[in-house]
Amino acid sequence: MTKLINLYGLDRAQLESLFVGRGLQAFRGRQLMKWVYHQGMTDFSAMTDLPKSMRQWLQDNTCFELPKVDAFKVSKDGTSKWVLDVGQGNFVEAVVIPDKGRNTLCVSSQMGCMLDCSFCSTGKQGFSGNLAAATIVGQMVLANNLLVERGERVTNVVLMGMGEPLLNFDAVVSATNIMMEDLAFGLSKRRVTVSTAGVVPAIYELAKVTDVALAISLHAPTDGLRDQLVPINRKYPIEQLLAACRHYVDHLGERRKLVIEYTLMKGVNDQLEHAIALADLLKDVRCKINLIPFNPFPASGYEKPAKQDIYKFQTYLMKQGYSTMLRTTRGDDIDAACGQLVGQVKDRTKRQTRYLARVKAHSEEVAGL
Repeated sequence: MTKLINLYGLDRAQLESLFVGRGLQAFRGRQLMKWVYHQGMTDFSAMTDLPKSMRQWLQDNTCFELPKVDAFKVSKDGTSKWVLDVGQGNFVEAVVIPDKGRNTLCVSSQMGCMLDCSFCSTGKQGFSGNLAAATIVGQMVLANNLLVERGERVTNVVLMGMGEPLLNFDAVVSATNIMMEDLAFGLSKRRVTVSTAGVVPAIYELAKVTDVALAISLHAPTDGLRDQLVPINRKYPIEQLLAACRHYVDHLGERRKLVIEYTLMKGVNDQLEHAIALADLLKDVRCKINLIPFNPFPASGYEKPAKQDIYKFQTYLMKQGYSTMLRTTRGDDIDAACGQLVGQVKDRTKRQTRYLARVKAHSEEVAGL
């Protein structure tokens, strides 16, 4: 049986090609997008401005399939989290964070993560595979379906959930195209952000095909420390990463900036000396800095920094002229905060097994066994 094409995964160019391939004009693809994203219509028989024969072909060969919701939780602070069944025993998570008229959707792009950043619980689950573009877009559809009941919608998207987006390049580009497409969700290119731990070649490739906002998970001002926290740094050290960053921000234009993500961990990278080194490191990179207090998870080996150290760090950066935001921890009571998304994956590596052994040993130590 031929697998149906999930149309949620096709951007405008791909939909136009689909119709042209059936001997029709490209504008038919645009008509379909309007039906789906502007009128919320996925019944092909109701799309009366499309040729009847094409409607039948679409009915027989395509679908609009959303990820299956396994669980849905709401935090005391209003943050919502979906646990999504994406097949073959794999589950991923998506989160909506409401804040003063904004609704930010944190999207997953992989089942687990190929990288193993030491302070992120997602990486401890190992890796099972990439998500299809339709599954990434499906997270957006599910979030908007919830918010429309309140007369609201997703206003911002960050690909900062499970996975390294630039290691699922094609699907992420298609999905973000749909998010920014006027005929679809119509988000500003400033309001859709792809986050990367530093896949340098993919940053250069990204500049060739899109002008989506880019965030860099830096977390350390020196190679020695970043090698420990973000292992991909051993392959693409800071000097190479920042060269790619400067290239990308030049491509964006002089009015736009990169986002530098920096997770603060007690006694590891949260001292004034680190702030001084960070300010010097970024002096020729047009950027703003997001500081993220570490969100604990079992057997991580890290702790949340002291408030005085956080504010001292932020104050120094601001005095050096950096736009610096301290990210408020949201949704931690439902494990929806930054670095806490874990889902469940059929791990292809042995990473999950090793992590669970550490968790068990840690629990026994705490219990005094």
